[in-house]
Amino acid sequence: MSDRLDVRKTYKLFIGGAFPRSESGRTYEVTASDGRFLANASKASRKDGRDAVSAARKAFGGWSKRTPYNRGQILYRVAEVLEGRRDQLVAEVRAAEGVTEKQANASVDAAVDTWVWYAGWADKLSQVTGNANQVNGPFFNLTSPEPTGVVVIAAPQQSSLLGLVEVLAPVLLSGNTAVVISSFERPLPAITLSEILSTSDVPGGVVNMLTGDIAEIGPWLAAHLDVNALDLTGVDDADVARDLEAEAAVNLKRVLRPGTPTAQSLQRITPFLEHKTVWHPIGV
Repeated sequence: MSDRLDVRKTYKLFIGGAFPRSESGRTYEVTASDGRFLANASKASRKDGRDAVSAARKAFGGWSKRTPYNRGQILYRVAEVLEGRRDQLVAEVRAAEGVTEKQANASVDAAVDTWVWYAGWADKLSQVTGNANQVNGPFFNLTSPEPTGVVVIAAPQQSSLLGLVEVLAPVLLSGNTAVVISSFERPLPAITLSEILSTSDVPGGVVNMLTGDIAEIGPWLAAHLDVNALDLTGVDDADVARDLEAEAAVNLKRVLRPGTPTAQSLQRITPFLEHKTVWHPIGV
C-alpha cells in the first residue's frame, strides 16, 4: 500500500484561453453522487463574468471571419481529442452522475458523436439557411447567414458532459463565441472539456467556461450590453429563468428559453444566426 499523498486539483475557470482562479478567491467543494469529495472548483464572480464577456468579444472577430470549412476542421479536432481522453471523461461522468460504466461510456460516445455532427454542418450551413430570393427586377437578391455575436449559455445541470456539448457545439460552428456557466454540482467534465478546447486549435476566448451559481452571476451576464444572445436551456428554476429573460430585454438579446430540446438539430443552430441580404445588379 502506497503512503504517497494525492495531488489534489483545484479546477479553475477558463477565460481567454487561460485557466485563472476566480478574482474573488472563492472555491466550493465538488462531491460525487454518493457524497465523496472529488475536488475544489473555483466559484466565479460577476467580475469573472465580465472578463469572460470581454474575452469572447475580442475573439469574435477572428473566429467569425474564419472560413466555415476551417471552423469545421477545428471543431472536428476537438472531437478527436475528446475521443483520446474518453477514459478520464467516463470516470468523471460516472462520479458526477452516479451512472454505470456502460451508461457513462454511452454518454461520452454520444458527446463525441454530437460534436462531429455539428462540425460537419459548419461548411453546409449557408447552403441550407441561405437563399437566392425571387425578385422582379434586373438584379440578384441573396440572403446569407451570419453569427449573432457573444452567446451566454447556461449548461444543463444534470447532464454534465453530453448536455454541455449539445448546447455549446451549435453555437460555435456558425462563428459565435460563448460564455458558458457549467453545471454547479457537476462541473468537472466541463473543465476537462475546457482543457481539451485549449489544446485543440480553438483560439483563446472563443469558449469561456465559468463554474459557479447561475442565480448569482447570471443576472450580470444577462444584462451585459456586449452580450448578444442568451441560452437558458440549463436553468431549472422558473423564477431565475424569468428574471434572466427580463434582464436580457435591456438590449433586446435573443433568448432561448428553458425546455428547448437539446438533441442534434438545425433548430439548435438557427436561433444564433442573423441573415444578411445583398442586392447585386445582373451583369455587373
